Amino acid sequence: MEPNKHKTINGDTSLVGVLGDPVNHSLSPVIHNAALLELNLNWCYLAIPSKEIHFELVVKGLRKINCKGLNITIPYKSQAMNCCTHINNFSKNIEAVNTLVPNDNDGWSGFNTDVDGFIAPLLYEKNWAKKKALIIGTGGSAKAVAKGLDLLGLGTITCISRSNESLMKFLNIIRPNINQKTNINGITKDNLSLKHYINESNLIINATPIGMTNKSIDNNIQQIPLGREIWNNLKKDTILYDLIYTPRPTEWLKLTTQYGCKRIDGLEMLIQQGASSLRLWSGIEEMPIDIMREAAHKELLNKKL
Repeated sequence: MEPNKHKTINGDTSLVGVLGDPVNHSLSPVIHNAALLELNLNWCYLAIPSKEIHFELVVKGLRKINCKGLNITIPYKSQAMNCCTHINNFSKNIEAVNTLVPNDNDGWSGFNTDVDGFIAPLLYEKNWAKKKALIIGTGGSAKAVAKGLDLLGLGTITCISRSNESLMKFLNIIRPNINQKTNINGITKDNLSLKHYINESNLIINATPIGMTNKSIDNNIQQIPLGREIWNNLKKDTILYDLIYTPRPTEWLKLTTQYGCKRIDGLEMLIQQGASSLRLWSGIEEMPIDIMREAAHKELLNKKL
């Protein structure tokens, strides 16, 4: 690829993009457009904001203009299933879709590439058997995280939810699709045993939007999931994995320095799940991962995030 070459948008350019709310913070356009340029695909990837009341109409409308593919992000990964005429079994089982692919029936087929993205940074650890993980959140991303942890072979997975109702709904979806050797349970965020679970966990994942750049104190949203004080119970060498990648690091991940923990942010997950989505849309197996990663790092450096 020639250096400094830029994509020319013309009458033959096709659309791909990501839908969510908020979505203006997303690095996906930078990552995907770098890949599209390298792959010589005349497509343009956009971040498309959509309010909940308009979401299904927007998805259907994009299919009518022959959009080549969509990523779905917070908070629509479950709602997106209603827009699909076909859903693959994996996505159906965890009831969460993050990738829409146009099908021959003038509709969308739903897939979930979050699991591929999530486990990628964790594959450097060779043995997860009998390890304990804690998931903060029970939304669409948390479902993919739980399944990813199961595939890695963790012994115990505990999920933290805002309410018992949402916790039970989450567990009823996930438990039938988890290996019987994996112990999966849950607690609510006000459970008095929470500090014990934090202390005992080898891996803790934030699968909520708390701490995202757009979710500021000005909007009365706390910057650290579960509040700062509870994290005094962290033990050394615990891995904190935040699915958020802006700011970098998040306020939560900054705690790793104070407590001697390890940190992983959501950037590599974003890159890997994006590559998996692009494979589904294009049919091209070999993705320019290094170029996608380089584009992401350059953008973050420019924004000083």
